[in-house]
Amino acid sequence: MVDKSLIKPVGLKTENIFSQMEREAFRAGITPKTKESMDWFRKRAHQIRRLNRNNLMKDEQLTLRNRQAMGRMYFWFYDPKHKETLPYYDSFPLGIIVGPAKGGFHALNLHYLPPLIRARFLDELMDITTNTQMAENKRFKLTYGLLKGATKYKEFKPCFKHYLTKHVRSRFAMIGADEWEIAAFLPAADWQKKSASQVYRESRRQI
Repeated sequence: MVDKSLIKPVGLKTENIFSQMEREAFRAGITPKTKESMDWFRKRAHQIRRLNRNNLMKDEQLTLRNRQAMGRMYFWFYDPKHKETLPYYDSFPLGIIVGPAKGGFHALNLHYLPPLIRARFLDELMDITTNTQMAENKRFKLTYGLLKGATKYKEFKPCFKHYLTKHVRSRFAMIGADEWEIAAFLPAADWQKKSASQVYRESRRQI
């Protein structure tokens, strides 16, 4: 049964979805940033059937930015330039910024990966983060060369995307390291032209 408290509109006096899930994990005795916690958040997020993306962007745990920065994880709204010819796309990416690209930037949109593969990939990426205890300063140390050259990062292929700055339709909602596990599994993707299961099938083929 869906916990309706997790899909309330976020306001100044309403506890946000990240805090609620963190509290639930604490009560369940889950240790953060472990394979156990990754599995717990994945299963818990699967119980959420609906999510208001506009409210999610206003979540107290997220920080709105006008620009993105390398190694950070963000949500944002996006309207692709070539959406008419694309076979499918996600108009609400969850992206880890890899670096600049012509007219915009490259990012790993984790939504393109099936949840189980996403959990494994995120766990691998956790090994290449900056060495800091401050969650707000922690980031992924990613480059295209690293992803392409290391066989253990083969999951990057279907989620490595080129985004054009002029087609970004919102500010960037930055996700701190303490919330990466939760954000990764929220049902926030906004698939156009194909269903999630169809996208996942194609992603598995590419991997």
